Amino acid sequence: MKKRLAFALVMSLITTCIISFTLIYLNLGFGNNFFYSWIKSWSIAYLLAFFSIMFIGPKVQSFINSIINK
Repeated sequence: MKKRLAFALVMSLITTCIISFTLIYLNLGFGNNFFYSWIKSWSIAYLLAFFSIMFIGPKVQSFINSIINK
């Protein structure tokens, strides 16, 4: 459980940082509100990604294992 929690924390942090930064930059550019918009989007995305990895991830892993092991 500790490994899954650590993985979810780190993976969601890195992934959402990269994606939110890129999308905010592409949509708004580096303007006055860039940092605020990025942090706001990142915090929302981080929470969504973390809980998705923690709760949906194991179900997806089981589904993939059942398909590949057939």
